[in-house]
Amino acid sequence: MKKTLLGGLMMATMMLPGLTVLAQNKLVINADQGKTQISRHIYGHFSEHLGRCIYGGIWVGPDSEIENINGYRKDVFEALKNLDIPNLRWPGGCFADEYHWTDGIGPKSERPKMINTHWGGVTEDNSFGTHEFFGFVELLGTEPYITGNVGSGSVEEMSKWVEYINFDGVSPMADLRKKNGREEPWQIKYWGVGNESWGCGGNMTPEYYANEYRRYATFARDYPGADLYKIAGGANSTDYNWTEVLMQNIPLHMMDAMSLHYYTVPGSWGDKGSSTDFSKEEYLVTLQKAAFMDELLNRHETIMDKYDPRKRVKLIVDEWGTWYNVEPNTNPGFLYQQNTLRDAFVAAITLNTFNKHADRVHMANLAQTVNVLQAVILTEEDKMLLTPTYHVFDLYKPHMDATLLPSYVQSDMVEAGNTKMEALNVSSSLSEDGTVNISIANIDPDKAIDLDVFLHGTDAKDVSGRYLTAPALSSHNSFEKTEVVSIKAFDDFKWSKDVLKVKVPAKSVIVLRVK
Repeated sequence: MKKTLLGGLMMATMMLPGLTVLAQNKLVINADQGKTQISRHIYGHFSEHLGRCIYGGIWVGPDSEIENINGYRKDVFEALKNLDIPNLRWPGGCFADEYHWTDGIGPKSERPKMINTHWGGVTEDNSFGTHEFFGFVELLGTEPYITGNVGSGSVEEMSKWVEYINFDGVSPMADLRKKNGREEPWQIKYWGVGNESWGCGGNMTPEYYANEYRRYATFARDYPGADLYKIAGGANSTDYNWTEVLMQNIPLHMMDAMSLHYYTVPGSWGDKGSSTDFSKEEYLVTLQKAAFMDELLNRHETIMDKYDPRKRVKLIVDEWGTWYNVEPNTNPGFLYQQNTLRDAFVAAITLNTFNKHADRVHMANLAQTVNVLQAVILTEEDKMLLTPTYHVFDLYKPHMDATLLPSYVQSDMVEAGNTKMEALNVSSSLSEDGTVNISIANIDPDKAIDLDVFLHGTDAKDVSGRYLTAPALSSHNSFEKTEVVSIKAFDDFKWSKDVLKVKVPAKSVIVLRVK
């Protein structure tokens, strides 16, 4: 049997007298042993009719003085295009279960208005509907992920929406689509059957929802060239019973995936904490809660493995991210918050975790794309900025569709108050061209770390890097100063024999590419 470098290092430590543990700050990567592909869809996004995500964020209308492409903000479009986002979820969220799709088609002057009861009680004029959303994803070259209305809708309503979107032939819904200016069907794949059915989507029991899912999914038809990837509305965070009941009561052939929602909330739901004013201990508590995603996935996956050992049914973490108190003097229903270097670490830790679970996690959607919660973009009238979270997604692009590599990291600890965590959080992958991608987050706010990287199974020696850091943990970009937190080239590394020695700056996220 071939001995891995990891195994060799462990044996070496056991053989040295008096030495019982591996030295600190070492990363071992087996570049020839990857088996699982990291789905690009893990790097997905979420756009809900909430606050200024759609209106003023993505959509300003063709008559706006803000520069736009057929009504879509040009600056937002270009920023998302640069991220190569793999999918975009719409129209919610809680909004999805009060949204009736027929209100958002046809001439805009004839579309009925409604009250967005979940998010601020504002008037929704339905000027951004099915055609506008699909126009945006086509412009981006990304896949749409639709969430259907189970809470206040009907089986007929959802069935007709699928037909309107996907059927290429003669039928009442296909004819209506053509009348509204779209000859060819969009042939979408990803379809969520309800949202948070345990809460805002209907306050259902898992047993009741499982029966409703079977009924709705039955009439959400596959059409030629458009087989649906059906996603059951899964659990809220640690509700493991919800997962158990759905796996027991929904036949595996009827669902392709199950969703999961988890938000990183530093405080309590009543007082979540400030987005920009926090102590070192609050910072570590936030990251510790973000890192809980690993245990959460392990426990839900263990339940799923019992019923589906072949991992046919995937997990879709279609809402995740930080949730703080809203910014002062903003509508509390709009969930507008700033985004600091702390949020960059939440993103890095969470994405590293999703990579680790790539055998079961097929998709994830950061909440949300623009102006809401842990947004990658913030706008204010004609101004726009990219957040620290945006830059982490930019850094992590090489992981998309790459092969997950087995790795082992041993790290110094960082402490504050009663909270302690490993300073280094790491993921590694292999691109199709043979490049090894290594993402490293050093969450220690004060200390740079000397890291020894042992690469086994590759002769690659050419290294390049980019990284993200800032003067303080609370550093953030503003509309006056948009480059306080931005990506820079990184070159503080060198080869010493067969070891890549990296000095990882304090409070930084690095991605190295070894060719």
